[in-house]
Amino acid sequence: MTKPQEVRTWRVGVAGLGTVGGGLLDFLASRPDFAPAGGRVVVTGVSARSRSRPRAVDISRLAWFDDPVSLAQSPDTDIFVELIGGSDGPAKAAVEAALGAGKAVVTANKALIAEHGAALAALAEAKGVSLLFEAAVMGGVPAVKTVREALVGDEIRSLSGILNGTCNYILTEMETTGSAFSDVLAEAQRLGYAEADPTMDVGGFDAAHKITILAALAFGGSPNFAAAEVEGITGVDLLDIRLAGDLGYRIKLIASAERAGEGARVQVRPFLVRKTHPIAQADGALNALFIEGDRIGRIFLQGPGAGAGPTAAAVAADIADVMAGARRPVFQAPAASLQPCAPSAGTAAVGRGYIRVMVRDEPGVLASVSEELAEAGVSIESFLQKPPGETPGVPIVMTTHAVAEAVLAAAVDRIGRLPAVLEPPRLLHIASI
Repeated sequence: MTKPQEVRTWRVGVAGLGTVGGGLLDFLASRPDFAPAGGRVVVTGVSARSRSRPRAVDISRLAWFDDPVSLAQSPDTDIFVELIGGSDGPAKAAVEAALGAGKAVVTANKALIAEHGAALAALAEAKGVSLLFEAAVMGGVPAVKTVREALVGDEIRSLSGILNGTCNYILTEMETTGSAFSDVLAEAQRLGYAEADPTMDVGGFDAAHKITILAALAFGGSPNFAAAEVEGITGVDLLDIRLAGDLGYRIKLIASAERAGEGARVQVRPFLVRKTHPIAQADGALNALFIEGDRIGRIFLQGPGAGAGPTAAAVAADIADVMAGARRPVFQAPAASLQPCAPSAGTAAVGRGYIRVMVRDEPGVLASVSEELAEAGVSIESFLQKPPGETPGVPIVMTTHAVAEAVLAAAVDRIGRLPAVLEPPRLLHIASI
């Protein structure tokens, strides 16, 4: 007669009891035996900035730690879950302490992994423990597992997508309501989509952290946030959203990573995307990711990129992997062999552009603008001119054929010096996806 297998109890310590932390505690309390591999999860300790803060979940029976480092090192913690946030400070110290003590770590902290992932991976591998971060990118959408595990047999050429729901919500609302950026941002803050200080979101840095992580997984390097080119949406004008729409495009904040020589180029910037493309059709707070590989062709992922339920589910999935004994390098290869993701020297970025110029309504202006582009070596693909309105100037819009981005920027600078141009021209890039 077969003896019943003993069920192991996994003791979990959770640092950070915000939206995601509360959602995780609620989930684990209702489903302690959720893991397919068997075993049982018990939360044995928690840590947060305030013990007395009102919370939807009861923590009165859990051991409280004022210092998350103490929780990470506690002998009653088998798996340490870090949901504090931030690239440094308590989050980094606690994760280092847990790994150093030989404990598995699950985190939703994209800034921490993007900026210190290589060092943390080396520590985890030296101690023989897992460092998992599915919830750091796209919330409940399994983007990390897809890139790191499901596509390991392919060679990924590029990744591009909407990785910040706040920016996507703002741009969608600007387009649908005709409201200015500042008004929509204020409404997003009121609804809880944007923080009181929205810089990380609207400045593009949150999306840059996430694409930095995906690039490292996709291209076999280590995260290199410092090499990411980052431009947010604060300069996106309602006029450009309307004009882009007239040309058949929508403006989206796109995070992308693509091979550049032997390395990879990582960038976040507002792009014009064809209305018919699946990414252009992801509205509101949705996230979306487009993956292109040599063998699989194109894959599209879409879903909620934040929120208590989706993100807590991703954290729970990582806990289940630890319980199942899943072990692999944190990135695609042992940390000691990885090089930081960056473009190879001498690789020039090439792309198409959208140029909007506000000019005086007078003869010869269009010819002057076209001449400057021609002399710079930029070829016009399409042209749009709106009739004079209430503003002092007339908008002229051109889209260009593919050209070196440095050449395009220099041409726009030359156009800005023309006497009939009333303000600095606006240059946006057109997505090649």
